[in-house]
Amino acid sequence: MKPARMFAFARKEVLEIIRDPITVWIALFMPLMMLFLFGVALSFDVKDAPLVIVDHDKSAASRALSAQFLNTGYFRLADAPEDERVAEHALMQGKARAVLVIPPNFGRRLTQGETAPVQFLVDGTYASTAAIVSAYGRAIMHAFPKGTLDLPIQPQVRVWYNPQLRSRDFIVPGLFAVILMAFPPLLTALAVTREKELGTIAQIYASPLTKAEFVIAKLLPYAAIAFLQLLIVLAGGFLLFQVPMHGSLALLIALGLIYVLTTVSIGLLVSTLVRTQVAAMLVTLILTLMPSFLFSGFIYPIFTMPTFFQGYSARIPTMYFVNISRGIVMRGAGLPELWTNVAVLVVYTAVVLILATLLLKKRIA
Repeated sequence: MKPARMFAFARKEVLEIIRDPITVWIALFMPLMMLFLFGVALSFDVKDAPLVIVDHDKSAASRALSAQFLNTGYFRLADAPEDERVAEHALMQGKARAVLVIPPNFGRRLTQGETAPVQFLVDGTYASTAAIVSAYGRAIMHAFPKGTLDLPIQPQVRVWYNPQLRSRDFIVPGLFAVILMAFPPLLTALAVTREKELGTIAQIYASPLTKAEFVIAKLLPYAAIAFLQLLIVLAGGFLLFQVPMHGSLALLIALGLIYVLTTVSIGLLVSTLVRTQVAAMLVTLILTLMPSFLFSGFIYPIFTMPTFFQGYSARIPTMYFVNISRGIVMRGAGLPELWTNVAVLVVYTAVVLILATLLLKKRIA
């Protein structure tokens, strides 16, 4: 390869990008918009869940238990009926997420040292929310003075890496990986297929530019744009959402550069397989955005998936950068802990670039 010839073509690509500033601004603005929308809309935290309390005891102990539920901030009182059927109807209507039923003689049983069962009903329509609400309810009842459960072992549980259990601290680092898989491949694939549709790519086919030089020259400008997107989403994540950074920001940026090379390479590979921009858009979305949301570990833990889909997830580069991003941001991990993920991304990028070069046909089909 001749670097002078390759960089001359890359310069030509940069000039074409500059002539289309609207596309550039959209490419740089949309990742920030996507980060903001998903960062605000996606949340697994449960606050002010509507709670219906049916207190059949009306004692000081039952009122104290009710107050303990409502003072945590996790629940708010939606209703306090006398009849359990009213509470069940509130669950059916979706007006309540949980129902606390305190039986008669609750206070007397506690005073006498007897077991005092309490019923806690949870709406399981939203499984993830139901699990969290159920866990909150158990924790509150276990902590209740003279509680209903006499544990021979008093556990002292500490949550590492995200002690406040804020879902935003978990979601935003994952969004870094998903957003960078959404836009750079699409932008690159559309750029090449646009030249095919306009016929300007015939000039490149007639030039002495080799296939490898063409691929790398196309890669460099869009990798630079993708790197700017990386910096924008990192700044947005830390400034807009106040996500704490426990590791090295320089390491995250350096490894993010490898990841953006991966994503742009995927766009180049797609552009060698299709001829039109519509096809490039559809194929890119199917290969990148959809798997990134569902099978990268961004939302759903991979270890809970069936074995087949766990193997499928291992073939998605987004999964590895999700591990890298969350490892650095949340756990303060360094290269010794992340090197396997980095190695996979490097190999993945090399393989995709080689395939894109081999599949490129320097002729008009």
